[in-house]
Amino acid sequence: MKRESCISILLFLCSLLAGAQTVRVGIIGLDTSHSVAFTSQINDPQSTDPRIMKYEVVAAYPYGTRTIPSATDRIPIFVQEIQRYGVRIVDSIAELLSCVDCVLLETNDGNLHLEQAAEVFASGRKIYIDKPLGATLAQAIALYELAERYGIRFFSSSAVRFSEENVKIRSGAYGKVSGADCYSPHVPEPSHPDFGYYGLHGVEELYTVMGTGCKSVSRVHTETGDVVVGRWDDGRIGTFRAIVEGPYAYGGTAYIGEKAVPTGGYTGYSCLVDAILDFFETGEPPVGKEETLELFTFMKASNMSLGKGGKEIPMEKAWKAGMKEARKILKKYSK
Repeated sequence: MKRESCISILLFLCSLLAGAQTVRVGIIGLDTSHSVAFTSQINDPQSTDPRIMKYEVVAAYPYGTRTIPSATDRIPIFVQEIQRYGVRIVDSIAELLSCVDCVLLETNDGNLHLEQAAEVFASGRKIYIDKPLGATLAQAIALYELAERYGIRFFSSSAVRFSEENVKIRSGAYGKVSGADCYSPHVPEPSHPDFGYYGLHGVEELYTVMGTGCKSVSRVHTETGDVVVGRWDDGRIGTFRAIVEGPYAYGGTAYIGEKAVPTGGYTGYSCLVDAILDFFETGEPPVGKEETLELFTFMKASNMSLGKGGKEIPMEKAWKAGMKEARKILKKYSK
């Protein structure tokens, strides 16, 4: 065989091996800017990060909510934007799953996550579910229970959790957190209980620095915003301020020893993408089920408090209410 032919065959085999090593990522939901932002980082041709270079977003299913106008109006725009990164638009989740190894469930409407994730769970694909995990505590519980039936692990999180400063506080770099006050914008959306659609960012930050252990919640509400006070089982107090009128800002303060340490707030999506790819590599969720479900219980308890004129609501009461509703939801998915 001629030398040139041997070289051609070797180059062809090498290209096949290189292609086989690429981890194909699919996106469900082009009704959020996250879809394009994540793709721009993962498919960046200029990246020299070996991990980034290993992954490629190859396909996307656009829907996505059909009922939240602020989100549905963006779908045609984001379809065009994501195609610039070489992403193929498919007609169904089933078609998406036939050509990908991992899934980013980005649908803006948390009410759709259980139905859409169920298809992914059944396929055995790895999945990250963007915030909100579900529109309600019950949906969040149902998602975890359904995933466990299929032996699937996943995580859901706001990007604020992984900002450098929040990671340092969480790790104990400054010492033990004795309390925290966190804030974020709150954009009410009728299809989601309060904070479940957007205020979740500030609640996530609060839980990032405080950890689990909240036992009761009370809420003060006005037209300009809300303050939710959580009482932790070790005597610590954590608060979340939902800003309706005022600065469009994310952040807070963690009280550590004699210091008041500013929390990290929002610093972009790259830290979250890094966490997602770490999860796809290791299969180890960076955020556990217990903490995610507790922060959803915190939000439900805050809404129950609002309904009771600001009365302090035990977290256990909110959890039981969510669990009861989750049992009804899961009947649809009984084998």
